[in-house]
Amino acid sequence: MDTLSAALDLVASGDAKLVSIVLLSLTVSLSAVIVAALFALPLGALLAVGRFPGRSILTVIINGFMGLPAVVVGLMVYLLLSRAGPLGPFGLLFTPTAMVFAQAILVAPLLAALTRQTVDDAWREYQEQLASLGAGAAQATATLLWDTRFSLFTVLLAGFGRAIAEVGAVMIVGGNIDGVTRVMTTTIALETSKGDLPLALALGLILVTLVLSLNALAFATRAWAQRKFG
Repeated sequence: MDTLSAALDLVASGDAKLVSIVLLSLTVSLSAVIVAALFALPLGALLAVGRFPGRSILTVIINGFMGLPAVVVGLMVYLLLSRAGPLGPFGLLFTPTAMVFAQAILVAPLLAALTRQTVDDAWREYQEQLASLGAGAAQATATLLWDTRFSLFTVLLAGFGRAIAEVGAVMIVGGNIDGVTRVMTTTIALETSKGDLPLALALGLILVTLVLSLNALAFATRAWAQRKFG
């Protein structure tokens, strides 16, 4: 109870260290989702609408990568960004940019797979109508992405929840440097091992609250869209 009380005091007082860690976590994860969405959403929609050689194989790969271990992604990005790696000269290792890169790779398969399923459901419903209007694959893809925008918003929220709760990849490529790359999940792991339970618990409470809030927002958005647009 003393630990819980101390954790709540940290949250209520707006502790500067706590706030900086939370803000960095939000910035990194939000940036990663935006970067991943730029190519994952069009790719998922193309897999739903397009018919091309290798489509089934690509779909299987993307679905399989949804369960890709975070530490494997972290290792891959580490090798790319290390001094001996192809991107080593840019000096991105142990920076927030490296963390964004790793989380974007981790989240992209999830966004692509969920987008493919969402757009595929809409494509089955509107395929004949779009074909009668002479819409090509690119036009149909763009139309369905817009038509399913509210469902895709929940997909993005799911991706954000996956990113912000991740620890393995950002620990490897970020180095968990205090004041530079230390996010909520890595701080919880470190402070727990050090025995600083109030800070770890305070960050844990904030992280759980964020995840629950995201799920509530996704549910509310979908319910509102169904009432408004049927």
